[in-house]
Amino acid sequence: MNTKVMFSSKTDLWETPQYLFDKLDSEFYFDADVCALPDNAKCKKHYTPEQDGLSQPWTGVCWCNPPYGREIGKWVEKAYNSAKDGALVVMLLPARVDTRWFHDYIYNKAEVRFIRGRLKFGKSKNSAPFPSMIVVFRPNVERLEALRGETETD
Repeated sequence: MNTKVMFSSKTDLWETPQYLFDKLDSEFYFDADVCALPDNAKCKKHYTPEQDGLSQPWTGVCWCNPPYGREIGKWVEKAYNSAKDGALVVMLLPARVDTRWFHDYIYNKAEVRFIRGRLKFGKSKNSAPFPSMIVVFRPNVERLEALRGETETD
């Protein structure tokens, strides 16, 4: 892995550290990695850039480490809306609390776990130049109850 590229603006892809994913997977038991590259997918079921995870349905328990570029807000919005529809989505994100996407979709709407220190992404020897956070979008309980009620009376 070329860390000169990784720690520059030439890439917005940051491979999830395996130990971090394993720790979260032992808590959440992920069904799908909704934003993966073929060589670093964290779940058997995953969406690659060619499959366009943003246009796919997110159901069950989803892991998402999106590209950290200008499109990141679309991924956060998709996670927020998927949780409203019944999915549980866990995201690894840069801790950018001054952004519109943080205030519109995360602040007071999701569980935020700030990561102490700086992560080392992928197989890099250097820490990231930014802090990170885990964001948990839990399913909309009222929507789930309504869906369960619909299926029980059908």
